[in-house]
Amino acid sequence: MSPQHSVSSPSDLSGAVAEDLALYRDKFRRRLPESLEELRGPARGIVELPLHVAWSGMTSHDLGKPRQRMGLYRTVLHEGRRDDLPQFLNLDLLLQMWPVLRTLVGRTVRSVWEEAFPQLAARAQAAA
Repeated sequence: MSPQHSVSSPSDLSGAVAEDLALYRDKFRRRLPESLEELRGPARGIVELPLHVAWSGMTSHDLGKPRQRMGLYRTVLHEGRRDDLPQFLNLDLLLQMWPVLRTLVGRTVRSVWEEAFPQLAARAQAAA
């Protein structure tokens, strides 16, 4: 077999996967607010998300409708930039929704947020 067509060994692949996961986790860590108190987004009304956040779905969310509120938070947690989080997320709503919301976001998003903000992990434990 020629050098340019070598097959990766399982250990090479696991190292690459670990590196990809570390980069993915770092992407979400860099977006985190310094504290949850920065999350001063709206608690009611209609929220219009910009296309860079809601590029593949609804852009308008009614916070009075639980499914739309959950969808907005899930979208912002996954797609929002660092400056989007304080603008669109509200601390009280995040804490209230976290026990369910954490099951709707990806494992990486959930673990990054719960590691950075133990009060979220505590909310999840209390609800279990």
